[in-house]
Amino acid sequence: MLIGEVARRSGVSARMLRHYDSIGLVRPTGRTVGGYREYTPEDIRRIFHVEGLRSLGLSLRQIARTLDDPGFTPSALVGDLIRQAEERLDREHQLLERLRTVDAAEPAGWQDVARIVELLHGLGSPSAARRQQAVLAPAEHASVPAELLARAVLTESDPNVAGALRWALARAGGDGVASLASGLASDDADVRRRAVLALAEMPDDEATAMLTDALGDTDTTVRRHAALALGARGVTAAVPTLLGMVVEGPNDVEAAELLGTLARDARQADRIMAALVDELAAHTADSAVRMRLTQALAEMPGTIALSTLRQLAHDDDRPVALVASALVQLVRADRG
Repeated sequence: MLIGEVARRSGVSARMLRHYDSIGLVRPTGRTVGGYREYTPEDIRRIFHVEGLRSLGLSLRQIARTLDDPGFTPSALVGDLIRQAEERLDREHQLLERLRTVDAAEPAGWQDVARIVELLHGLGSPSAARRQQAVLAPAEHASVPAELLARAVLTESDPNVAGALRWALARAGGDGVASLASGLASDDADVRRRAVLALAEMPDDEATAMLTDALGDTDTTVRRHAALALGARGVTAAVPTLLGMVVEGPNDVEAAELLGTLARDARQADRIMAALVDELAAHTADSAVRMRLTQALAEMPGTIALSTLRQLAHDDDRPVALVASALVQLVRADRG
């Protein structure tokens, strides 16, 4: 079969077939009387083998080695090709994300694009100081896309950089809250904690709804961060978690203060008081817990806790009784 017919049937150009011949990769077995290349069925099979291996990303040199070395095993080469393809895809994915980030910023000119690219490079720095500087640098031109900040918030482990990112994200507005939704759905508790801390600095209703959902998180820290943020917003759904924080100890003072604030609502006061009294009854043998609960009673508004504090002033646990007695005097003096 002559070269033109081979090119038509194989889809490989005559020019490429001549190149294969010149480098010894696929040499036609025969020649016509007129000196034209003539390919045998075996030659054509080799052409298809070459094209198949090229489709896997092999170079012509690698293909020659594969086809001509009887002892060659492809496993190592294929493994290298897989790694190279993965690296190439990763680079392409990073490029796509950068392009999407620039597009989301709706740049008005190339100065805006340069600012976003500079921020991306800064956030990708291994230096925490450099990342923080990139976040806090004044945006003279393009606004920073909330989605970019949200992604950075969810992955940032340095507390100073994370704080700067949360501040910038809260200022960015837009889709900042929605961009954190994936963080709350993460299997990684650290990511969910970062998401809740960022939502705590966003006062809108959508953030409040997401924080309320976070009260059911399996991670204790996530639940506590959500409860503190919600308590500060007057959301009574946080009461059980805040009460648990008083009992368990972490952030008990802040939790007690928020319970006192929520109890200013007459509709919640009785509920919160009853819950505190129930916890006192449930922890008769734990002096530390009873002490925290007693101190939390002093945060209740007006004199609604005065009767309970008077009873605790005669508690069998002397440290609790002494603290309760002092708090009785304090409440009477401040609110009497």
